[in-house]
Order: sequence, then structure tokens, then C-alpha cells
Amino acid sequence: MGKKIACVLTNNFEDSEYSEPAKAFKEAGHEVTVIGFEKGSTITGEHGTKVTADASIADVKPEDFDALFIPGGFSPDQLRADDRFVAFAKAFMDADKGVFAICHGPQLLITADVLKDRKATGYKSIVQDLKNAGVKFQDEEVVVCHNLVTSRTPDDIPAFNRESLKVLA
Repeated sequence: MGKKIACVLTNNFEDSEYSEPAKAFKEAGHEVTVIGFEKGSTITGEHGTKVTADASIADVKPEDFDALFIPGGFSPDQLRADDRFVAFAKAFMDADKGVFAICHGPQLLITADVLKDRKATGYKSIVQDLKNAGVKFQDEEVVVCHNLVTSRTPDDIPAFNRESLKVLA
């Protein structure tokens, strides 16, 4: 039985960090719901990929989903300025649901203050932010800490997909 994955996204996401994991999740039989600021809006990646928001953050509840997927790029930094996205992400961590964050994705989790004493990785420019948030930082292609899967860059996507799919299983 496929799981329901919430993907929080806004403009200037890193294209491959959304499209490749989303494709892997769907091919494995899972459902990916793109959640943006406004349902039906077009969200554009840093390299031109267009994605339509399936739902608005105003209309979704964490309990309707099994896991959370946070692609990188500039998207997570914009999302963390909105308390609704921060609370949404926090709820997944608090409930021990799968959380998959790549590159700058952990920025949303830093703002939600849910990473203390967790093992994680992320893009080079946020390493100090992760450490300041209490993360036991590991510079590896993928780090799994219970329900949390993190990776650093698009090069890490195959490992990120593999470990995220294991958590979903």
C-alpha cells in the first residue's frame, strides 16, 4: 500500500532535488502531494521546471500524510518565513513520521527547532546553521537518523532516494 507524501515547495527550488525523488516515490507506488502557498499556482524551479501546487498550506493537515519531503534550493528558506510551513514540518518530526530533506531542505527543520541531538547532513553553506541547531553533523551522501533522511547535493540523490524509500517501506 502506497504512502502519502507531502512535498512543501515554492519558487526557486532545485529542480532535480524535487523531480528525481518525486519520480522515484511515484514509481514505488507512493502518492506525492505538492503543497505551496496557493492551490493551483505554478511553482518554478531554479532551472525552469514547472510544478503545479496540488494544495495550499492553508488546507492541509500533517495527519493526512505519512511522510514529508523537502527539496532544496532557495525554496526552504522562503518557506521557513511562514509559520504555517514551520508548524507543518515540526508536526512530522514530533510524530516520528518520515522526513526527507535534501541540500537546503533542513533549513525548514532548523527553524522548526526539531534537530537537536539528531544526526543529519545538508548543503555546505548551512553546515554551521545545522551545528548551531544542535545537529550531530555528518558530511556523507546520505544520513539516516531514525525517521529523518538528509543529503547534501543533487549528486547524492540516488542514495537519498534509496534511504527515503526504505523509511517508507
